Amino acid sequence: MRLRSALIAIPLAAAGVFGVTAATPAEAATSLTCHGAGIDPAAQLHYRTETLVKAPLSTVWRLHTAVEGWPSWQSAVATMKRLDPGPLRPGSRFRWTTPVPPTPTTPATTLVITSTVQQVTPGRCIRWIGPAIGDGLRIDRGVHVWTFTPVRGGVLVSTEESWTGEQIESDPATAIKYLAPGLDAWLAALKTTAEAC
Repeated sequence: MRLRSALIAIPLAAAGVFGVTAATPAEAATSLTCHGAGIDPAAQLHYRTETLVKAPLSTVWRLHTAVEGWPSWQSAVATMKRLDPGPLRPGSRFRWTTPVPPTPTTPATTLVITSTVQQVTPGRCIRWIGPAIGDGLRIDRGVHVWTFTPVRGGVLVSTEESWTGEQIESDPATAIKYLAPGLDAWLAALKTTAEAC
């Protein structure tokens, strides 16, 4: 999850679709998946978007999954720490932080996000989950899915994320203002960085 001009990118750049109500079975069936697992289908807050990155798949995948490097190309990621060694695999964990501006109901804070990889297929998809906790702000569970599809001229990067938690669900109109732009910014940064490599 992310933010700068948005919140957690936690966190794109083309057309996006979001909702602030529970996903229907039909919507859940069309959600992005990695090894058959997608976002939380019961989540009231979810957003999906994608962008074409004009770069080799190997470059895009490396940038995205070398999480230690996120602060160098994502301005909203303040710190990042891997909690285990080696390539990302199911069970891999990483902890990162992102500043969050004040909202009408929460103070400015820094969210600490602990992400755990659940599914991954190198070069194709990755899915992680985890909470985001700051002073006065809490997202109990974020579920984030990414897919990478080689297409003519580059890679179509698609992402979808859901948030659950009593606090954010009590003010979904404010929460979606951070989820959607945060993901858009993340994809835009990935595109810019990969295309400059």
